Amino acid sequence: MDACQECIDHLYGLPALRSGDGFTNAQSLLNAIETLMNLTYLYLAHVVQWPAATLVGFAAVVMTLSKTILYLAQEYYCGFCAVGHNKAWEFTVWLFPLVLWLVVSSMIVYQFGKDLAESLNIASQQSSKIASSKKQ
Repeated sequence: MDACQECIDHLYGLPALRSGDGFTNAQSLLNAIETLMNLTYLYLAHVVQWPAATLVGFAAVVMTLSKTILYLAQEYYCGFCAVGHNKAWEFTVWLFPLVLWLVVSSMIVYQFGKDLAESLNIASQQSSKIASSKKQ
């Protein structure tokens, strides 16, 4: 019996390693970049207090959301090749954190997007005031 037949997700087990599937390594690289971006955001927002830090945070969370959608889409388009062997309960254990991550990262994308739009609106208003005062 293969040691990974009990695994919930074969993408992270021996089947992927044996087949030379590079998705897991590529995902790990993106996870490292995403983590660096998140740490950069925290530093810029809370230590340096740079107003444009929100842009870095927005980029990082869009990356999180995109990768989560990619995980789900990859499974869907391959016919659930890495998780389709699971019973309903095991599949739920695989799916629940992904759905939770979709919801949470979507909420953060929304909030950062709202903050960025507000900043752009304020900057636009200030620019208009400056331009109108120069005309006088």
